[in-house]
Amino acid sequence: MISLFLVLAVGTCLTNSFVPEKEKDPKYWRDQAQQTLKYALRLQKLNTNVAKNVIMFLGDGMGVSTVTATRILKGQLHHNPGEETRLEMDKFPYVALSKTYNTNAQVPDSAGTATAYLCGVKANEGTVGVSAATQRSQCNTTQGNEVTSILHWAKDAGKSVGIVTTTRVNHATPSAAYAHSADRDWYSDNEMPPEALRQGCKDIAYQLMHNVKDIEVIMGGGRKYMFPKNRTDVEYEMDEKSRGTRLDGLNLIDTWKSFKPRHKHSHYVWNRTELLTLDPHTVDYLLGLFEPGDLQYELNRNNTTDPSLSEMVEVAVKILSKNPKGFFLLVEGGRIDHGHHEGKAKLALHEAVEMDRAIGKAGTMTSLEDTLTIVTADHSHVFTFGGYTPRGNSIFGLAPMVSDTDNKPFTAILYGNGPGYKVVGGERENIYTVDYAHSNYQAQSAVPLRYETHGGEDVAVFAKGPMAHLLHGVHEQNYIAHVMAYAACVGANQDHCASASSAGGPSPGPLLLLLTLLPLGTLF
Repeated sequence: MISLFLVLAVGTCLTNSFVPEKEKDPKYWRDQAQQTLKYALRLQKLNTNVAKNVIMFLGDGMGVSTVTATRILKGQLHHNPGEETRLEMDKFPYVALSKTYNTNAQVPDSAGTATAYLCGVKANEGTVGVSAATQRSQCNTTQGNEVTSILHWAKDAGKSVGIVTTTRVNHATPSAAYAHSADRDWYSDNEMPPEALRQGCKDIAYQLMHNVKDIEVIMGGGRKYMFPKNRTDVEYEMDEKSRGTRLDGLNLIDTWKSFKPRHKHSHYVWNRTELLTLDPHTVDYLLGLFEPGDLQYELNRNNTTDPSLSEMVEVAVKILSKNPKGFFLLVEGGRIDHGHHEGKAKLALHEAVEMDRAIGKAGTMTSLEDTLTIVTADHSHVFTFGGYTPRGNSIFGLAPMVSDTDNKPFTAILYGNGPGYKVVGGERENIYTVDYAHSNYQAQSAVPLRYETHGGEDVAVFAKGPMAHLLHGVHEQNYIAHVMAYAACVGANQDHCASASSAGGPSPGPLLLLLTLLPLGTLF
């Protein structure tokens, strides 16, 4: 039962809350709803064009609560209350829910989920680019169980392809696009057990350079996994942890260069200045590795050495757009997840705001008529915000009352578990004694853990462009890959594409019904 004190405190706070003057007039809400209704009615005319281009934005760990908090933060960064703000993904006309569980996990990880939405097949936790017949860390269960991705299918169809991430380019999400590994942590051979090496398994960095040799754009972090053991890093010369890791002595940057045709223009860059001085119109292949490991958080980013996600996306789209057959681009806002794991919500949400900027940038460079854009997450986190906060309350601020149990204040943002669990003198820490607005502040959690965990609830899928309406309800996560392939006429299910070509345009007709009736496993 809610105490009288809490009711009075909340009531007083909300009475004094800021309300924009226009919102006091019922006409404002009625007009807004009528405009939304008119837009919705126009959606009855479906966009059944063939998607020349497909862009997938993956917010790692970007559950629905993170999306909402990001929306508020974006608005507040522009000096607005925040709640009424629209993210770029909010403007997409179609929204669905994705069931994120792995074949062996109720609450998933980023590797098994990446295999689902990129390869169209659900998989075990910790594995990438392989079916559920592969057991994690068991190299000898890999052969014969490899599954290919939408990146492969697009490349086979003659399209250009690219990967852009704020994590290592051989991290869980991007690696499912090109690698087949029983363990997501096999970044280089240095991280592999001797048994796996003896059995012939290859590390993920090696596979990046060898499995699909002509990926046009690769950008992110992970420099150290490309160089021989103890090779000094170009940027952090005195940092031992930034040195090369490879035991096989390979220089994979040289390997990457050697695979490119001499008449093509290939560029390897390691800092923002080099990247932004390139003329994308004269670049055929680009490898950009901007950190030894993951990129810096957006709030900590060095504007000289590290490009933002939106800057990388702009360069990638310019390079890939030169192909008249179109392109597939995977973009990962990967450090949203890392911020949450550390319990540092401010870092996580600023990562998500930057990804939204990148979504907007890609939108200005492409057309709804020929580009399918999907924004989703691989999984959620045990991140929440509440506490009856008033309108316009800082998303990083306090709830309007103290606890009616321990009489201490609490922030609106909390975690179900994680490193923010603090006990001082046998009681919950009084956050008045700490700087809870600091970037590195770890929000309080209910259960102490060194690292906060993923959440198991469904995540949102936002879609716009050709065939976006196929994302329309509650779907298994692996369905997303099949929608992208169907829309772009890549992969195995292309009967509708032949009829579209002969008719001079897209005409899926009854095959849309066929797509919904056939078991997904029969398509790829």
